[in-house]
Amino acid sequence: MLRFSALVLLLVISSLSRAELVIEITRGADDALPIAIVPFAGTQASDNLAGIIKADLDRSGRFRSLPDAALPSQPSSSAEVRYAEWQNVGANHLVTGSVQTTASGQFQISYELFSLDRKVRLLGESLTVPASQWRDAAHFAADKIFETITGVRGIFSTKILYVNQYPHNGKLRYRLELADADGQRPLSILDSPEPILSPGWSPDGRKVAYVSFESGRPAIYSQTVATQQRTRLASFSGLNGAPAWSPDGRRMALTLSRDGNPEIYVMDIESRALSRITNHAAIDTEPRWMPDGKALVFTSDRGGSAQVYRVSLDDLKVKRLTFEGSFNARADVSPDGRYLALVNRQRGQQFQIAVQDMNNGVMNVLTQTPLDESPSFSPNGQSLVYASRKGKYGELGIVSIDGRSHVRLPARLGEVREPAWSPYLRP
Repeated sequence: MLRFSALVLLLVISSLSRAELVIEITRGADDALPIAIVPFAGTQASDNLAGIIKADLDRSGRFRSLPDAALPSQPSSSAEVRYAEWQNVGANHLVTGSVQTTASGQFQISYELFSLDRKVRLLGESLTVPASQWRDAAHFAADKIFETITGVRGIFSTKILYVNQYPHNGKLRYRLELADADGQRPLSILDSPEPILSPGWSPDGRKVAYVSFESGRPAIYSQTVATQQRTRLASFSGLNGAPAWSPDGRRMALTLSRDGNPEIYVMDIESRALSRITNHAAIDTEPRWMPDGKALVFTSDRGGSAQVYRVSLDDLKVKRLTFEGSFNARADVSPDGRYLALVNRQRGQQFQIAVQDMNNGVMNVLTQTPLDESPSFSPNGQSLVYASRKGKYGELGIVSIDGRSHVRLPARLGEVREPAWSPYLRP
């Protein structure tokens, strides 16, 4: 039986009303690959399962699925595929499948991927899952199809963590929530009358860290997702902010003003020992780790305006990384260490998401909305989730790192911000 570790983590979390996110594709890539996804044969869940695969691939910006009316037939297996009738439909690939209910009430899901150009089957799998996990199976299948065609690992089975600010009895409350990468199945892991800031994932996806003001002043907490067990990591006098787990999960970078000025520190999580990394009269904040764990990037105004810098943990030497624009902050580093995602201001009061290539320093502004913030890389490095505003309300957006594909994720309840994309969840 296929095991979905993400679901195991999430089923034990209780949730009441939640900020379900709505998917709206606002721009797709002009050269998206056309793909035919046939409605799956079988039980009532079959159409929904094929629909999720279709929506996942369309949302990636790399694919454009054909409408059902354009399909010449609806085969459910390789034995029923007739390549001749698919020659003129304008698709490069075909996905077929079926869903059957077993005697024990589980779903047996079969799916296949064909190259219509080469007239060969590229992929075929059969999964047996509890009926409650059919959405996970659909995301899993979409991941495998995406990777088989593109050579890049899919992200449809990952999660997005975010803060939901919502009204309750005339006051604002704050929830820390996580949802599938398509915004569905939101689950609340913390609800508070006080602000929650800067959520982030541990590298294995089993814990999250965040800043909470529940005691009246900022403190940094670590929380296990499955059990909701919390540990307070930092509650020093002054600022406790911007926690970021190291790639090995043993250390936490954070911003503290315990010595008077906001500086970057690294904490050994087991011993709670602190190492001060920066020492400057300016404000140093928002640390993020380089993938090798040997350096941090951070935001500082030491040059007169907010810009992104890199500090080596070996010798504590600092190097400025950003020069284009009057403001660059809230950086995230791509999993391969090549790109910086950041909030950039070129002119006026426009704060937009940009990506900078750290090999050549070239910066590309990806968004056109005026108040964007908090970019976070997907674990395959191909997309970013970020916070934006639509009128008075906060929402999330997803953009490909080449800027060709854009997706909006507004909330049905309240407004959402401070997103963090999960790593690949480990078994």
